[in-house]
Amino acid sequence: MNTQGTEGTEGTQGLRLPRSRMANERLHALVPGGAHTYAKGDDQYPEDLAPVISHGRGAHVWDIDGNRYVEYGSGLRSVSLGHAHPRVIEAVRRELDRGSNFVRPSVVELEAAERLLATVPTAEMVKFAKNGSDATTAAVRLARAATGRPRVAICADHPFFSGDDWFIGTTPMSAGVPAATNELTVAFPYGDLAATEELLTRYRDEVACLILEPATHTEPPPGYLAGLRELADRYGCVLIFDEMITGFRWSEAGAQGLYGVVPDLSTFGKALGNGFAVSALAGRRDLMERGGLRHSGDRVFLLSTTHGAETHSLAAAMAVLTTYAEEGVTARLHALGERLAAGVRAAAADMGVGDHIVVRGRASNLVFATLDENRQPSQGYRTLFLRRLLAGGVLAPSFVVSSALDDADIDHTVEVVAQACAVYRKALDAADPTPWLGGRPVKPVFRRLA
Repeated sequence: MNTQGTEGTEGTQGLRLPRSRMANERLHALVPGGAHTYAKGDDQYPEDLAPVISHGRGAHVWDIDGNRYVEYGSGLRSVSLGHAHPRVIEAVRRELDRGSNFVRPSVVELEAAERLLATVPTAEMVKFAKNGSDATTAAVRLARAATGRPRVAICADHPFFSGDDWFIGTTPMSAGVPAATNELTVAFPYGDLAATEELLTRYRDEVACLILEPATHTEPPPGYLAGLRELADRYGCVLIFDEMITGFRWSEAGAQGLYGVVPDLSTFGKALGNGFAVSALAGRRDLMERGGLRHSGDRVFLLSTTHGAETHSLAAAMAVLTTYAEEGVTARLHALGERLAAGVRAAAADMGVGDHIVVRGRASNLVFATLDENRQPSQGYRTLFLRRLLAGGVLAPSFVVSSALDDADIDHTVEVVAQACAVYRKALDAADPTPWLGGRPVKPVFRRLA
């Protein structure tokens, strides 16, 4: 078994993935897109270098060809404690022995609700589900019911909110979404209160909610989130924070806890289960109770999922929340990310590509941009960079860290990045990365044609 991928010649790689390649072909024959999440598709990786994973432990994963990788962005940011975290696995196993789904609520549902609301004290009620799309769509439905308004205002600068029509209709992959649905979704720019107020004025008394990630690759401008809060109050719409990513990575209480701005509703997922399927919609009691039984108004079909309260997933969530609080996980994520970002930036600068491989984002949620000789985003240069990382045993569609990484993992990553930067410099000098791609370039997730 190889312990790392190895770099080959100038235009090719020593890393070979014959079993993964065959498994990818079988996946495409059986699963549309070859994966159950588009961001995991083999089109997101260099040609013939899309590993199919056998197993993972901590910050490492092994593919079915026997190669080991240091992994970043684990589980699309969901596995923030590392794979097979002992505390989480122990909690899950304990519940599996007791049964996982019943005809009435389990006491675990009560315990998990109490734990999440204690962690996110700005919320008063919570309902659990299995994925982020269900939670955000429930928030939108609740906002429409509460306001009696049809339109949803989404932040145009944030990449994903839901797999449901109200959002997907706004993307290049809008096939199958009626145009009439698309017309009910409008967009506002992040960080621009004046433009948002202009939108609310243009659609006065029509906008049910403003939905956005409270922060992404840049910090919110001073006063921005508080300004949105004021606009939502003044124009009578619901403020929704999508904390699928910021939840727990920004602080144990999410971005709302860090920035001190209270949304009406917020959604959580990703890190909440450390890889187990659990998401949450939390918020103000008067809004949330519209999906309950203790009010006199029209009932809202909020969230009603057979598997939304599986005991083992809720147990995983409680173990995650406890681990974050007791072990200072958010602070560790930031420290690891800062060490990684500093190393990558130094390596890129040393190789003369510091203006072309750009690390961005909060330390706990780092991404990288690959820019061409004109400093424009380039899928070709991204392909070159990913090939070299994979060849060095680094699986990194982003540089989002997990707390299972150690200094040796980061040192190794920086070393591999330095080697990749040397090749990147050659491609820039040639003004053409093609000789180093090894096939077609990687593709953006959202595009109209396959």
